[in-house]
Amino acid sequence: MSQPLATPTLPTATPGDTTPTVRRRLAALLYEAVILFGVVFLAGYLFSTLTQQRNGLTHHNLLAGWIGLVVGVYFVWFWTHGGQTLPMKTWRLRLVAADGGPVSVARAIIRYVFAWFWFLPPLAAHPLFGLRVPQTLLIAGVWFLLWAATGRFDPQRRFLHDRLAGTQVVVVLR
Repeated sequence: MSQPLATPTLPTATPGDTTPTVRRRLAALLYEAVILFGVVFLAGYLFSTLTQQRNGLTHHNLLAGWIGLVVGVYFVWFWTHGGQTLPMKTWRLRLVAADGGPVSVARAIIRYVFAWFWFLPPLAAHPLFGLRVPQTLLIAGVWFLLWAATGRFDPQRRFLHDRLAGTQVVVVLR
């Protein structure tokens, strides 16, 4: 007779788990960008193939929405199924709820939406104020540093989007 499949239980954060440094989380973010390049490339290829897109300006708003959805599904899936993407596993980081438990789907979606504030405000300033590209890049760099600084000054070293979403990134010691 066959054994029923057991559902794995996710360990909660233990007192041995520590808060990672801002540098470590930013390094994982850089690695995440490399992985996301492939995810976005495949999503864009699928979109352009299915819509028979011949010009980059055709359906560009739909394409942007599609890529945002695909990237969101990527993060929400991994954060709610183990709390780690591949870069987070490599850097031994895990996303947990503020109480140390697993992250719910709703909390992961909230975190994903708030994480866009790393990039959206300076990029929105570009067309709103008619900025040139070098000005926009300078503003984006300063904004990025300010957002990263929120992790340095928080007592638990959480970035602002983690604080708002009720999540925390911890170091996995095993």
